[in-house]
Amino acid sequence: MAARARSEERRAEIVRAALEVIAERGYRGATLGAVAERVGLTQQGLLHYFSTKEALLVAVLAERDQWDAVPARSWRLELLQSLVEYNAMRPGIVQTFSALLGESVTEGHPARAYFTERYAAVRPSMETVLRAEYGACLPSGLTPAQAAPLLVAVMDGLQFQWLLDPDAVDMGAAFGHFLTLLEGPEPPSSKG
Repeated sequence: MAARARSEERRAEIVRAALEVIAERGYRGATLGAVAERVGLTQQGLLHYFSTKEALLVAVLAERDQWDAVPARSWRLELLQSLVEYNAMRPGIVQTFSALLGESVTEGHPARAYFTERYAAVRPSMETVLRAEYGACLPSGLTPAQAAPLLVAVMDGLQFQWLLDPDAVDMGAAFGHFLTLLEGPEPPSSKG
């Protein structure tokens, strides 16, 4: 039991080091060698804990999800806006998430199960957010179940656009514009 606990502690230490390396060097610069050096292991020693770079990066994303975790009943649209703005301050993690997400659509990719399970949980969570905000029907006429995948797609799609051209895409502002779209058309102002 003690050996297992030490192994889990070591894995957690490696994940924290990987987060630091990604934050400093970005997704491509986060090599297994750099992470191994940070925790005083050889690259071969690190492979004892994580068999591939992708497996380590999936563990990093799972850890990030734990840090960002908010009970589904606590999410609100304003909190989602804050999350988008917070993500703009950590490009290395966003880059890792986006790169692995893109690669995970291929059969057999080590991150495929992670993202499949993540989206299976995130869509209903966003549906709950929308239902709490709008009830059974959004001003646009969509149901929360119909709008939830769109909300998730906007959040993730903005990350890709921001990573490709951060000067042209302000994630926080663009997400705010999307939330305005959810509200539906403004009633015409009465002139008088």
